[in-house]
Amino acid sequence: MTIKIAVPILLLALFSVSWASKRTHYSSGQTIGPYSPAVEAGGHLYISGQIALKPGTTELANADLETEVRQVMENLIALLKRAGYGISDLVQCTVYLKDMNDFSTFNRIYGSYFEKMSPPARTTVEVSNLPRNARIEISAVAYK
Repeated sequence: MTIKIAVPILLLALFSVSWASKRTHYSSGQTIGPYSPAVEAGGHLYISGQIALKPGTTELANADLETEVRQVMENLIALLKRAGYGISDLVQCTVYLKDMNDFSTFNRIYGSYFEKMSPPARTTVEVSNLPRNARIEISAVAYK
């Protein structure tokens, strides 16, 4: 009886160690905190929340909402490419909007990135504040 229980526990432990040791971290250059912009583990790419930082800087591209949304999407796409994924590999996005009144504008711009493919699952929530006083932040999960 003990052997039957010990074998699955041993296999689970070996799988956990193997999965945990196969993590790859991807950077987008400058971050504004102690985090990895993207981590690949278990065949998935987990992308930290992206705001509209101009590449290689800590400056926000926020002239207007459209500029900000497009910069966030370009940052997301750049991380996907750096890790060997594409936008079609996205399976889930979480969108944080500072003002839900921006939803229709955001939705139009975001949707334009998925016109030729099925978009990923998505959750959109309004939040009281975001880093650098951004209007939008998007985190995502991709899978090949």
